[in-house]
Amino acid sequence: MRHIYDIAKEIVAREGRFVNDPDDPGGATKHGVTLNTLHSLNRDIDRDGDVDVSDVKALEQGDATKIFVDHYYKKPHLDLLPEVLQDSVFDMQVNAGRNAVLILQRLLRNMGFEIAVDGHIGQQTAKAAHAAAHVDAQALRDAYGIARRNYYLAIADRRPKSRKYARTRAGTKGGWIKRAEDFISPAYHLSAEEFAQRVASWG
Repeated sequence: MRHIYDIAKEIVAREGRFVNDPDDPGGATKHGVTLNTLHSLNRDIDRDGDVDVSDVKALEQGDATKIFVDHYYKKPHLDLLPEVLQDSVFDMQVNAGRNAVLILQRLLRNMGFEIAVDGHIGQQTAKAAHAAAHVDAQALRDAYGIARRNYYLAIADRRPKSRKYARTRAGTKGGWIKRAEDFISPAYHLSAEEFAQRVASWG
């Protein structure tokens, strides 16, 4: 498996620079770290006595990488999962918080494993994930990636303001969908026609 810091650096690179999109519930973001995250961690990056947008702007790539490894990989115990899942679940944890684990747990329950769907990785979830990976590791990885894609599409179905993250102005796949498909075998990527059909109801 690639070193976890290398995976975190890839996530930081994918997330991009400072943005303050009013349609993003996380608030101002830089390198994938939101203002809400800095608030929750009480990270006063510029040391001016408070945590605000200026702290997001002051965030360096190294800071973001360490936050991701410490709070989005180590703290939720993603290391307990089979290696074939770790990078995808880690990427999703950064993007969607504990929903990353909830998606995995629902997937495992759909596969017949009797586990709790609580957003926490313990021995029960880890054991089920390893058992599923033992049967067919690549199939599990693809199934999780597809579940991620479905999660993003469902958000956009419910929330029109979020559709710009799933579909470009030209009507092609947006960042969310491309992000999920980075972890799915090409055979399971939506074709342009399939994607257009899936989002046609958005108008």
